[in-house]
Amino acid sequence: MTRPLTPDNQALARSNWTWQDGLLILAIVALIFGIVKTAAQFSGSYNDQFQAQVSLSVLPSYTAQTLLRMVAAYLLSLIFTLIYAYIAYYSKTASRVLIPLLDILQSIPVLSIAPGVVLALIGLFPGQRIGVELASILLIFTSMTWNMTFSFYQSLSSIPRELREAAQVYRLSLWQRFWTLELPSGVIGLVWNSVMAWAGGWFTLIVIESLTVGDKNFTLPGLGSFLGAAANHGNLEMIGWGLADLIGLIILIDFFLWRPLIAWAEKFKFESVETQNAPESFVLDFLRRSPTLRVLHERVWQPLSTGLARGLSRTSHQDPLAFNPDRNSSLGQWIGWLFTSGLAIVVLWGTWEAVLLLRHLGWSDWQAVMTGAVLTALRVFISLILSLVWTVPVGVAIGRNPRLAQVLQPIVQIAASVPATALFPVLLLFLIHLAGGRQLASIILMMLGTMWYILFNVIAGAQAIPAELFEAAVVYKLPPIERWRTLILPGIFPYLITGIITAVGGAWNASIVSEYIQFQNQTINNPGLGSIITQASAKGQYPLLLAATVVLSILVVLTNRLIWRPLYRIAEEKYQLLV
Repeated sequence: MTRPLTPDNQALARSNWTWQDGLLILAIVALIFGIVKTAAQFSGSYNDQFQAQVSLSVLPSYTAQTLLRMVAAYLLSLIFTLIYAYIAYYSKTASRVLIPLLDILQSIPVLSIAPGVVLALIGLFPGQRIGVELASILLIFTSMTWNMTFSFYQSLSSIPRELREAAQVYRLSLWQRFWTLELPSGVIGLVWNSVMAWAGGWFTLIVIESLTVGDKNFTLPGLGSFLGAAANHGNLEMIGWGLADLIGLIILIDFFLWRPLIAWAEKFKFESVETQNAPESFVLDFLRRSPTLRVLHERVWQPLSTGLARGLSRTSHQDPLAFNPDRNSSLGQWIGWLFTSGLAIVVLWGTWEAVLLLRHLGWSDWQAVMTGAVLTALRVFISLILSLVWTVPVGVAIGRNPRLAQVLQPIVQIAASVPATALFPVLLLFLIHLAGGRQLASIILMMLGTMWYILFNVIAGAQAIPAELFEAAVVYKLPPIERWRTLILPGIFPYLITGIITAVGGAWNASIVSEYIQFQNQTINNPGLGSIITQASAKGQYPLLLAATVVLSILVVLTNRLIWRPLYRIAEEKYQLLV
């Protein structure tokens, strides 16, 4: 526990002030200046004739603009995650719709919603670049948020019953319950899924920063459009420089953000003995030792957070909807009624508009959509099975060995974050002339958009298993197979289900870039829903685009009802961690 700053301690803090603290302050000032300067480029008029330059001179500026879009999309994703998962957790009525709806949303390819998002925001800001920028941020958001939301909801649902009962006994307010029980229970999964969310954003970056809607091209300066332009020109040198820049950026983000967060999240594990070889971070150790940050924490952040917590708790206790064991059902009913009423209005309006649009399609269009759905579903299934084969054992190994995680985590994060669409031209050079090479290339690219979701969730699940359970397994001399059956698989099961659900969504999304590829002035088309969606979006065939998206949504709903919902129920009821 930190000692209060008495006059002697204040003198000690001043005497321990080092040049690293000065460097930290300069870095914060430089970061703020860089954000403001980069954000200023988002304003002004939009040049609809803009083409991304393939030159080293523009790479720093493009990288900064892409990074700012990613940060904005992640913050939006985090806010959405906390609100959406919390509503679904507290209202059983809303959860019956919100969780299946979330599964549908995370499975809808970016290009299915891109035309509506782009055209709507351009209509709000005609001729202004900010409209296209907001559209790109919202599309990156759709590639980030779903696995985070699933993970946090799963963490809330898996809170041990004893802890929930203790919160009721002590009559914690809604804010106190969230801050001391519910948020800490989801921190580990949220951190690892945040890493995966960024990887998902990098994966779709080329598509998002170089959108074609009908006969219009919406290209923004950024790292994704740079890599896309380099790939289209077959410029392997610029692809190499772009990937080197991206990998360097990923390493810096890992060192300064994810490693400190992973090490910090260790304190939220449910365990009674100290973990051996816990994750470490030089940056986190420096921040904990910094006298400057200690003074800021004790003089600014601590009083501010304490006052805010007291104010929210006081308001929560006075609020008739605040958490109370006697009123919790009323809260859920009120949220459920409000949500159901709003959803009914949206569904009725959307259904009417969809019917008006779909009546323009002929039987041949529907046949193509149905055939494409079967072919894409087969590719999704194959990519999921192949991903599970290696991600489960590797994820458990990384999650249970912090020293191994220190080495492999950055490598895995880099591999997950490198846009497969930038590497795909190189992959095609080797596969295109092989028998079945096109199909194999599509499945490999789909796997690159699938397997990382499973891997990162398995790592989080293995890391969350209390260390004393593994010590008990050693004491009782359980053989490896029995240890997997009775401890590891049950321990990671909730996280594995979350990973599989988001992985399948990632596979459907990856179909838009794996089934229709333009490479060196030739088009590689593997029939499927992804190919239909890509071509319909590019040609402005909105009825066909809607039909393919509707069929995809129906497939996801059936899968959710028949597979995911029963498995989620098992994860919540049978594999909760007991304390």
